[in-house]
Amino acid sequence: MRPLQVALAGLMLGVLSVPAQAEARDIGRDTLPANDGWAAYGSGTTGGAAADADHVFTVTDRAGLVRALDGGSDTPKIIRIAGTIDANTDDDGDPLDCADYATGGYALKKYLAAYDPRTWGSAKPGGPQEEARQASAARQAERVVLPVGSNTTLVGLGDSAVLKGASLQIKDADNVIVRNLDLRDAYDCFPVWQPNTGGLGDWKTAYDNIWLTGATHVWVDHVTLSDKGHPDAKEPTHFARTYLRHDGLLDITNGSDLVTVSWSRFAGHDKAMLIGNGDTATSDRGRLRVTLHHNAFESVVQRAPRVRFGQVHVYNNRYDITGDDHRYSLGVSTESRIYAENNAFHAPGHVEVADLVKSWNGSALHQSGTVFNGFPVDLLSIHNAYNSGSERDLTADVGWTPALHGPVDSARAADRAVARGAGAGRIP
Repeated sequence: MRPLQVALAGLMLGVLSVPAQAEARDIGRDTLPANDGWAAYGSGTTGGAAADADHVFTVTDRAGLVRALDGGSDTPKIIRIAGTIDANTDDDGDPLDCADYATGGYALKKYLAAYDPRTWGSAKPGGPQEEARQASAARQAERVVLPVGSNTTLVGLGDSAVLKGASLQIKDADNVIVRNLDLRDAYDCFPVWQPNTGGLGDWKTAYDNIWLTGATHVWVDHVTLSDKGHPDAKEPTHFARTYLRHDGLLDITNGSDLVTVSWSRFAGHDKAMLIGNGDTATSDRGRLRVTLHHNAFESVVQRAPRVRFGQVHVYNNRYDITGDDHRYSLGVSTESRIYAENNAFHAPGHVEVADLVKSWNGSALHQSGTVFNGFPVDLLSIHNAYNSGSERDLTADVGWTPALHGPVDSARAADRAVARGAGAGRIP
């Protein structure tokens, strides 16, 4: 029988051999592609790809995650998160709430009575209730602050890996990858009141969903970050200010450098991303080099991002502005050098193009290829034409041109791609 006849006979009998289905790619071994943003600079970013078999973990609860993180050790490791892990749990996995952390006689009602500006004034809180608040906050921090060390890959399994209530802190670490995770609700039980002699003051919270401090070579990819579970919009008002429970979604501070954030979703939050600490942190000069590409910023009020000092490439991102509380998207602060190209903005009628950029002591912004509600716009010229008297005109010369990046698509093409592909559970 000829080969063709054999094949046809096999088909008829249902026994034609076919290659076995290829095993799914182990994304825990993935490394940052060459030239994919600032994190590809120099040695690149490989995370825990070199981990041996004894340092590849699949974890399903907080206790297992803490053991795998090993106190933020530098040992190459791959940590796979399966299902939902709640950081606010005890060693037996039982849930903890704010009442479980409270100690030393702390009570919000007593705290508010003690530091009411009408009687306390504008001095920094001090005394028994502030001491009790600090002790209570320390108890929560022991549970929810999770240190991530060098040479680590932290990755979600499948399309529904969730880490809630945690603050991942990448501190003084190098070569870290965080991918395919839904990171939600880094909820602070014990915000501190910070009076302001020149205004109302505000509530200060402790936790970002991810915080980079002194970190280098970090790749954050296909993550979803939000306040889901306890949105600040539903919190009460105390001392005429919203009682905030969340800080940033992803903050990059204290001299962090060589970071790529890609294909991620920032949703339903006030201050999404701060790059750089303060105007006086001049040691950040030459650092804070960050690439943001193909990310979705949805219902974000401000800091998408706000930048001080850093050379930040912002390209092919999608912005969906909703609600009445939007303040700005791109924050141009002291010595920042933002190179923004081919980003797409969607906004309701009360938001104007001039509302997209805000500057504080900033001097320059490169922008090109921007699309607003489907129409090309020039953010720079419109900002300069409509800014308030407190803001100075920005120049287009930021002093550098990005070289480390993949293809830069048109804003319209990127807009569609990001809508389909950004966020956890969407790695192709």
